[in-house]
Amino acid sequence: MKKRTMSILLAAAMAAGSLTGCGSSNSDSAASGGEEGKVINIYSWNNEFKERVEAVYPEVAETSKDGTVTTLKDGTEIHWIINPNQDGVYQQKLDEALLKQADASADDKVDIFLSETDYVNKYTDADADVAMPLKDLGIDPETDLADQYAFTKVTASDVNGIQRGSTWQCCPGLLVYRRDIAKDVFGTDDPVAVGEKVKDWDTMKATAAELKAKGYFTFASYADTFRLYGNSIAEPWVKPGENVIRVDQQIMNWISDSKEWLDAGYLDKTVKGQWNADWNQAMGSSSKVFAFLFPAWGIDFTLKPNWDGETGMWGVTNPPQEYNWGGSYIHACTGTDNPQYVKDIILAVTADKENLLKISRDFSDFTNAQTSMQKAAKDDANFSSEFLGGQNAFKYFAPVAENIVIAPLSPYDQGCVELIQNSFSDYLQGQVDFDKAKANFETAIIERYPEITQIQWPE
Repeated sequence: MKKRTMSILLAAAMAAGSLTGCGSSNSDSAASGGEEGKVINIYSWNNEFKERVEAVYPEVAETSKDGTVTTLKDGTEIHWIINPNQDGVYQQKLDEALLKQADASADDKVDIFLSETDYVNKYTDADADVAMPLKDLGIDPETDLADQYAFTKVTASDVNGIQRGSTWQCCPGLLVYRRDIAKDVFGTDDPVAVGEKVKDWDTMKATAAELKAKGYFTFASYADTFRLYGNSIAEPWVKPGENVIRVDQQIMNWISDSKEWLDAGYLDKTVKGQWNADWNQAMGSSSKVFAFLFPAWGIDFTLKPNWDGETGMWGVTNPPQEYNWGGSYIHACTGTDNPQYVKDIILAVTADKENLLKISRDFSDFTNAQTSMQKAAKDDANFSSEFLGGQNAFKYFAPVAENIVIAPLSPYDQGCVELIQNSFSDYLQGQVDFDKAKANFETAIIERYPEITQIQWPE
C-alpha cells in the first residue's frame, strides 16, 4: 500500500527515491516547540491564498513589489512559490519539493502547501504522510474548527478520519442566470420564480424546452453539468487498498443525459467543454445561453470577467441539485521548521469568524464558517452584489452548503474526472461511438495509472 500511494504521489519522480524521509521523524521535531525558522515557504498555484493571508493575518508587514516575498512584523519572510495548475505543473513542482523535504535546509523546507478538492486525497493520504495532522500543530478540529461545514472537514481528512488540512472556502454551487432571458421566456427574473423553473432535473428539462422555443440554450456545454452528477457518486472511483476503477452509474447518467440534451438542442453544440474561448464567449452579452452552474469563485473569477454587457444582468437561484465545486485546502507540510507560524496562519485564515466575514466581504468568497455565512445571508446591506443586480447571493449559497454531502474521494479522482470527460467529449461531439469512448477511457486511465488492473462499468 505504501508503494502504491507513492506511485500516485510522485509518479514522475519515483526514479529519484521515496517519500520515507518525509515521514514522522521530522514532524516530531518540527512540532516540539523549538526555535522557528526565518523563511516560511508556501506552495500554491495562484495568488488567491496570498491575498487572503495579506488581508487577515495580523503579523503581515509588507509584500515585495513582485509579490514573491511577504515580510512579517518580526522580520520573518514568507516566500511564495507559485506554479500554474495547467498540465500538472504545480503538482509536479510540489512533489519534487516533497521528495527533497527530509534533506532540505531549514530555509528551503516546504512549510505550507495547498491542494484542490480534485486531488486533496492524494496529499492527505496517511501512508504518504506529507500533510501533518492538524492536532500535531496544536489545532483541535473538534473545537478550533467546530464552525466549519462538515463536508469540508471530511474532505481534508485521511481514511482514518484524521484531519490533515483546512480551508477558508466552502464552494456550494448555484444556478446563475441571465435576467433578460428569464424575462423574455418566463415573464419574470425573480429568483424565487426562476428557482421553481429549475428546482430539479425533470422540471429543468421542461424549462429547457421553453427556452429552446424562444431561441435560447439552457447551458453552454455538456461539461457544465458534470460536477452535479460527479458529486452524487455512491462509491469512490477506487476503493482504499484496491486497484479497480469503478465507474459510477451517475457518471453514465451524465453521459446519456448530455447526449439527450445535445440532440434536443438544449445545449450549444459549438461549445465543446469548458475553459476555452467558445465557453468564455458564451458568457458574453451576444450569447443565447441562459445559465451557468457556478460556485462563488466562478461568478467572481470566471463569469464577471467574460461579461461585456450592462451590470446587474445576472441573477442567482437554487440549482437543480446541491453540489460543491472546488475548494483550496491548506496543509502543514510534514518536516516544517515553522509549526507555530503555520498554525497561526491556518487559524487566522480558516478559523477566525470575523476574518472569514472580511474575506467574504472583500473577495466575495463563500467562506467556511457556518455562523458567519448565516449572518451574511441576512445582511443585504454588506453582502449584496452590484454585478448580480443588488442580490445577496449568500442567501442562496447558505442553504446549499448546509445540504452538501461530499462524494467519496480517492487519490485517483483528478485523473478519472478529467479523462472520463475527455473520452466522452469525443463521443458527444460525434467523433467516436460509445464503445470507442469507453475503450479510450480505459487506455488513457491505465497510461496515467499503470497500477490499475481493471475498469468496471455499471451493468
